[in-house]
Amino acid sequence: MKRLFNVLLFFYFIVPASLRLYARENPVDLVNPFIDTHKSRWFYFNSACRPFGMVNLSPDTDTKASWESGYLYDSHSIRCFSHIHAWQLAGVAVMPTTGEFKGNHGMDAYQSAFSHDDEIAKPGYHKVFLSDYGITAELTSSTRVGFHRYTFPSHKEKSIIFDTGAYLAHSPTVFSKVWKVSNTEIAGVQVIGKTIRRPKDTPVYFVARLNQPFRSFKGWVDKQIITFDTDTIQGVDAGAAVFFDSREAGPILMKVAVSYVSVEQARKNLNAEISHWDFDRVVDESFQTWNDWLGRIDITGGSHQQQVKFYTDLWHALLGRRITSDVDGKYMDMTGSKPLVKSVRLDKTGKPLFPHYNFDAWWGSHWSLNILWSLVYPEIVDGFCNTMVDMYNDGGMIPRGPSGGNYTFVMIGDPAVPFFASAYNKGIRNYDVANAYKGLRKNAFVGGIRDHAGYEHDNPAYGGGMQYYIKQGWIPEGIKSKGMHLDGAAMTMEYAYEDWCLGQLAKAMGNEEDFKFFNSRGQNYKNLWDTETKLIHPREMDGSWITDFKPVADGFSARGFCESNAAIYTNFVPHDMPGLINLFGGNEVYTDFLNHSFVAGEPLAFVGKNKNHASSWVDYGNQPGTAMVHLFNYAGSPWLTQKWVRKVKASFADTTPYDGYRGDEDQGQMGALGVLMAIGLFEVDGGASVNPYYDITSPVFDKVTIQLDNRYFPGKRFVIKTKNNSPENLYIQSAKLNHQILNNCWFYHSDLIKGGVLEIELGPNPNKSWGVQEPQPSVR
Repeated sequence: MKRLFNVLLFFYFIVPASLRLYARENPVDLVNPFIDTHKSRWFYFNSACRPFGMVNLSPDTDTKASWESGYLYDSHSIRCFSHIHAWQLAGVAVMPTTGEFKGNHGMDAYQSAFSHDDEIAKPGYHKVFLSDYGITAELTSSTRVGFHRYTFPSHKEKSIIFDTGAYLAHSPTVFSKVWKVSNTEIAGVQVIGKTIRRPKDTPVYFVARLNQPFRSFKGWVDKQIITFDTDTIQGVDAGAAVFFDSREAGPILMKVAVSYVSVEQARKNLNAEISHWDFDRVVDESFQTWNDWLGRIDITGGSHQQQVKFYTDLWHALLGRRITSDVDGKYMDMTGSKPLVKSVRLDKTGKPLFPHYNFDAWWGSHWSLNILWSLVYPEIVDGFCNTMVDMYNDGGMIPRGPSGGNYTFVMIGDPAVPFFASAYNKGIRNYDVANAYKGLRKNAFVGGIRDHAGYEHDNPAYGGGMQYYIKQGWIPEGIKSKGMHLDGAAMTMEYAYEDWCLGQLAKAMGNEEDFKFFNSRGQNYKNLWDTETKLIHPREMDGSWITDFKPVADGFSARGFCESNAAIYTNFVPHDMPGLINLFGGNEVYTDFLNHSFVAGEPLAFVGKNKNHASSWVDYGNQPGTAMVHLFNYAGSPWLTQKWVRKVKASFADTTPYDGYRGDEDQGQMGALGVLMAIGLFEVDGGASVNPYYDITSPVFDKVTIQLDNRYFPGKRFVIKTKNNSPENLYIQSAKLNHQILNNCWFYHSDLIKGGVLEIELGPNPNKSWGVQEPQPSVR
């Protein structure tokens, strides 16, 4: 099996694509994990990982930062293979070596050179040659267990380092302990230090089991080898290694299971998920798992490069956010004064209904993950909703980005509201809906999560400005707080949208009083409209407009705007585009403003140059502006959405290690956005309305088939077909939905989930009479 596996890999990576066109590739074969890895974020690159895996096993070339860390393509050395690459979490670094032992001197001493020439990375598998040691390292995994296969050179001293005291990514390790269980098993705990985001030290437990007995077990503390005989190593800057007989033949296999609860739970994960030693079988199972998940959207047509980028985007959308519960559903609650072991809900047989998750903020996900997951992966939406309700039960607040069982208070606002509203209004409701609403409503007032702006852990917190928002309907600049992102205009705009979403959820649940209340608060964005500048304009504490105001500015953030500027945030009214367009003076004026933004943004490739998000009129390298290209649909100019979507999509088409996302891919958000652009569907309001609907633009493929989950939706599949599709033919000439003429540039979610066909005819020139007959439901 191993030989066949290697032959297949050789065939894929060596034989030119032109000679492989007769054989249709599986989705997993089209994923290129190396795209845009020259400036990876710690959690961005994970090769040996299952969808949402607790274990995210991959080589690390750079280990001492959250940004530009993990696997960086232009780095020349591998420092370790670590098992956790998550939002504010890391852990369990290992490294096989030969010859003189250097483990106690740290990664700078024992790292190894490598080459991309003999490296392979695919979803669920990584292979690399450590040239300093002559070792071929192969990695794969199950959800909670990393599986290693090391082929050592013969007649060399062989060892595997467990650098449990190493600094990994976000913070130093404050304590670690490793002990020998038997001559084929070790166990341990690594306590990763707190950060400004994750406020508490967090233990990671592990069990490592080997297929060959090790000859000896040694360790160190503070770089000093422990010379006396011991089975336990512990301390700060501590670690251990196991040594093997140089005469022992065959590869060494190692399984490493992790848990955030205990060593016993890690061992339970190991025994449950990989009870055998067939490495190739786990690789095949991982490939099959990824093919099943990625294959829920099938595409034909387009270029090979477009297909590679599409499935890589989809892969990222299923990769960055992590399971933190064990195989039996146990997880660690760190919201209180002391850690508590909790459990997710179980079915009648005692199996977990859904996992518990760790994730960065939902900030901006209403234009990416919320739409994609609720359409294609509704069970994932259910799982995250359950996690957030569990955290409300545990700690009293619906989170916006938990890490290690902690609240992090990352970014601003309460972006969980559109997530829940979209879920509920699309029929995804397998969680405690009443408690979810109770928690979301609490967050919409003083003392809720909105008041905790940008990592503000104080309680009470004031940085989010809710006392101003409640009193006057807008948030001023100049709030004094320990938090970050104290951007009053941005918070006002986002709170207004979130209030509308909460009103939609209330209406769907039959709470008419709350619907009217929050729907009214959704109009608060108008309090920052400046009739002179014709833009959203931040205010000072006394209500006056801030001076030295510009639509775009230099730097990361313009004053008042979170990682953005006025030119972009002025469009942040997804729930009331008619109201915004009316403030501008009508469709024509707004279309001119929006089109000017894209003309001005095109020379910068539609991003803020060098991550200076305030410097561009359009920024598809960050969340606040990622709906802008679809807003022409609401101003009576859908052909401009079709034009600029294709241009923006083409700008991010690169599949090399040096481009592709051009910013922060952010745990699947930009990947999900890329998928939506490619298939021609979007939801400007994030799918949060009582009767959700999809905005239409021109897909890049000839045919897109979306498999529908019959546990949630009645139909089997929804197909999007295009006629005359080409790079030049980007304008929609006509459309049919289930063989009926469709003159709208939108249709209802309730129609899609029944299954059916959307047929789109494309041409080289705009059809300015199509898509303008009947406005979107929110416009009416």
